[in-house]
Amino acid sequence: MARPEISWLQPLAEAVRTQRTKLRLTQQQVSVLAGCGPVFIYDVESGRKATLRLDKLLDVLHVLGLQLTLEPGQQRLRVSEPTS
Repeated sequence: MARPEISWLQPLAEAVRTQRTKLRLTQQQVSVLAGCGPVFIYDVESGRKATLRLDKLLDVLHVLGLQLTLEPGQQRLRVSEPTS
């Protein structure tokens, strides 16, 4: 059986899941704080493109203390490591 292609959203999904876990928040808690459904949080953390809405994604990132930055480049998506 062929392995499914890894979504280009996977680095974003992992960053969201890592930060949520670091903050000790459940998917349900983040969904309430961000004003979206828990299924949306699950979909973001799973890298599912079909349900991704930018306005809701920005709300989730805000709750988690993350930001989306646009800059010139050739990569489709890049997630920077936090600086301490």
